[in-house]
Parts: sequence; C-alpha cells; structure tokens
Amino acid sequence: MRPNLTKKKLREGQCVFGVFIPMAAPRLVEWAGLAGFDYVLIDAEHGPIEPAACEDLVRAAEAMNLTPLVRVPENNDKLILRYLDVGVQGIMVPQVNTVEDAERAVQAVKYAPRGRRGLAGSRAASYGYRTSLSDYTRRANDETMILVQIENIDAVKALDGIMGVDGIDVFELGQADLSQSMGYPGETGHPEVLAAIETIVSRVLGAGKIIGDTTNDPKAAAGCLKRGYRMLDCSLTGLAIRALASMGDAMRESVPH
Repeated sequence: MRPNLTKKKLREGQCVFGVFIPMAAPRLVEWAGLAGFDYVLIDAEHGPIEPAACEDLVRAAEAMNLTPLVRVPENNDKLILRYLDVGVQGIMVPQVNTVEDAERAVQAVKYAPRGRRGLAGSRAASYGYRTSLSDYTRRANDETMILVQIENIDAVKALDGIMGVDGIDVFELGQADLSQSMGYPGETGHPEVLAAIETIVSRVLGAGKIIGDTTNDPKAAAGCLKRGYRMLDCSLTGLAIRALASMGDAMRESVPH
C-alpha cells in the first residue's frame, strides 16, 4: 500500500490542502496535482461518481503523487468498502451526528481488530500479490484516513462523544447543511449558525483534534489557518465558474465603444 502523504503531514503538525473533484474526469485530478495540492476529495455524495469511475481518478492521483480521498454518499459499510477496494486512501463520511454514527464509520474503514472491513485481494491490496493480506491489513489500518463531517445541529450536541471515538483523523465542517439543520438553509452567516460554527471549532481545537473546512476565499482560508485549522479544501466547480465569469467580464469590458 502506498504511503498516505497527507496523513503523514498531519501527523507532523503540517497543514494540508485539497480540491473537491465533482466528476469522473481524471484530467481534473492531474490539474490539482500540477497546481501543487496535497490531496483530492472525490465527491461521490454531491457528484455522480461510482466506484468504477473512482478507480481511474485514484490512478490519476497516484500518478500525480496526490492522496486520493472520497466523500461517500452515506455511512454504509458495503458502499464504503467498494470505494476503499479501488484504492482510495481516506473516506469522508457525511452526516455523522451521533457516537454510533462515528463508530459505524470507523468500523467500516478499519480491518480487525479495530473494525470489520471486508478483506479480499482487491486493487488496494495489490491484488494480494506483493504482500500478504495480513501485512496489508496492518498497513491499511495505519495509512487510511477517516474524516467525519460535522454538519448537523444534532452533531454539535453529541460532539464530545464523537470526538472520543478512536480512529477519526479529521472533523470536517459542513456549513451549508449545518445552516439547513438549524432552519436557515444557505444562511451560513446567520448569527445562530455562526455561533454553532464557533462552538464546533472551539471544542474540536480545544480537544487537540484536527478540524477542516471548504472555502474558495483566500482571505477566509488565511483566517481559518490563523485560527488553527490544518486541513482546507476548495471547490473546483466554484473556482472554475468564478474564473470563467471573471475572464468573460474582462473581455466584454474591453470591447471598444
């Protein structure tokens, strides 16, 4: 199994940066690598990416020395297994709102003795050829990342218990879904939503855990890093549309009158 360079950096106290990949286009992964990011987050929750297509995105990430992570559609062990077996090095699980949700996610990602992930000579295990499956399971348990999304007001109430579940690497904020769960869909700047976000950030950092978030705003990213965040993602879709719109506006404004 390949070393998880993103997990290594986090263990060393460094900051890591990634890009959400919204579709099954390996060249988008190559672009992220050329741009110098640490990891890609293959979006199988809000994007139409099935495990078979994910496999080619993983190959592109490996070629570019990026860590391939995937956000799965749901906290389902059979579904998580299919993405792990094609070689992703980390799973982001949405809507982790209880201790039971967090434990279910860890159990799905880890092999025994910590979890119950199904074992086979899959691509992730080099098809059972280069190392024994017993050696592979030990390495996989050490290298594979688990990211849980804190994106519901119910998760805030259970946060201390969730943070106590062994095996979670990163707690990723989901501001949009958090706002929706509070009755203010899309209003991430609402005072009550901001207060909930601050509660999450303070408690995660106060517990010595790693918190992450998604932003396309350089100033907001700088603020997050100053606050103590060590993992930040950006949205390729949002960045591309803004760049195209900016270029289109600039060309139209340059038309002689």
